[in-house]
Amino acid sequence: MPDRVYLDWNATTPLRREAREAMAAAWDFCGNPSSVHAEGRQARRLVEEARAAVAGAVGALPRNLVFTSGGTEANALALTPGLRRGSGLPVERLLVSAIEHASVLAGGRFPTEAIGMIGVTGAGLLDLDRLRAKLENGPPALVSVMLANNETGVVQPVADVAEIVHAAGGLLHVDAIQALGKISFDIKVLDADLVTLSGHKIGGPKGVGAVALAEGVRGLEPLLRGGGQELGHRAGTENVSGIAGFGAAAKAAMGARESDAIRLESLRNRLERGLRETTGAIVFSGDVPRLPNTTLFTVPGLKAETAVIGFDLEGIAVSSGSACSSGKVQPSHVLKAMGYGPNTAQGAVRLSLGWSTSEADIDRCLEAWRKLTDTLLKSCDETQLERF
Repeated sequence: MPDRVYLDWNATTPLRREAREAMAAAWDFCGNPSSVHAEGRQARRLVEEARAAVAGAVGALPRNLVFTSGGTEANALALTPGLRRGSGLPVERLLVSAIEHASVLAGGRFPTEAIGMIGVTGAGLLDLDRLRAKLENGPPALVSVMLANNETGVVQPVADVAEIVHAAGGLLHVDAIQALGKISFDIKVLDADLVTLSGHKIGGPKGVGAVALAEGVRGLEPLLRGGGQELGHRAGTENVSGIAGFGAAAKAAMGARESDAIRLESLRNRLERGLRETTGAIVFSGDVPRLPNTTLFTVPGLKAETAVIGFDLEGIAVSSGSACSSGKVQPSHVLKAMGYGPNTAQGAVRLSLGWSTSEADIDRCLEAWRKLTDTLLKSCDETQLERF
């Protein structure tokens, strides 16, 4: 949209040129990738080239990557009772961090009574002592910890988590949906057993995701049964154009990741310096490792939904949290888990940057914030919404 500034990249990203071109080319192939004739083999080639690109982005083997309809399905597929590594015992329960995405907090296919919660510190980092305590008693567990939080941007010490989980005979699932293309990671270096991904967070199309498995992980039961596609892990004809777009976006994102990270961190720091000029401004998790593009902030008395509307009317798209819940007037579950009260948790605004974000965009955002501040902070009551 012309004359607008988009600062909600953690919700979704624009479609990259490379992804658009790959998808357009795929639309010209009519074959079913499961067919053995020439048209089918053409479609299969596109799927397998994309599989190699996405798997390569996270250090997985292509044969261990399963395409899904998106990140939510990928998480639901990964959270499977009975998973095991090699000859190890199958997992019987699930432990999730308190700041996970809603699709992980839902627990996948684990029964409610088999799901436990792991707390986090005030900075938003997983409490490793609580994790050890949870793992001490009970059968083998699948532990689910996101690599980078979608609201605060906090990067978790996943390699340390993996060491603790594996010592207890468990398996580790890592939701890396927000981390892909923003920070460097590798499934083998993390020592994760399963990693989940989504195309539209890196400039690919919406509606395509993936689960990457470590070598030797067994027991991933399909959510969808039927024709046995995706190596028997997900039935249904593959979304060839979406998968091709995901693969092209993965290549482009990885090629630009290092330079983008340096530039975006500089812009984020400039943004936060400007925000901190407001008396009482809080930038959450500012003293721990974070994604280079993410800022979550508030000011006492601020209502997030009012701020989002105010920014929108100034031509700037921001968020009050994850896109799945930002339309609901309720406190952030992430900030509640970090120990913040409901008033603070309900006032958090997220600004997330991307590859086309410019210094001019940051300047315009700060100008709008200074313009809005007096009005936004005059009152905390619900009538504030009527002014916008």
